[in-house]
Amino acid sequence: MNYSYPFSYDWSTQEIIDVIKFFEAIETVYEKGMEREKLMNIYRRFKEIVPSKSEEKRLCDEFEQASGYSSYRVMKKAKEAGNGDWIKME
Repeated sequence: MNYSYPFSYDWSTQEIIDVIKFFEAIETVYEKGMEREKLMNIYRRFKEIVPSKSEEKRLCDEFEQASGYSSYRVMKKAKEAGNGDWIKME
């Protein structure tokens, strides 16, 4: 990994850690896969910190440009999956 995670200087240290956990979860889904419920819990915390759709899109676009991993595609797949499903991007 030769990129940095997007964040806001307005966030607390814990909020920055939790947003980074979300982006790490996106990486994990691409590389190994993750249980849907675990991913959804991480996403719910991310949305508490970033409630605005436009800010979410901006952060996720920055992350995708840096990493090549699409948060949008991962979350779309997770929302379509059922509880107990394993989410893995092909």
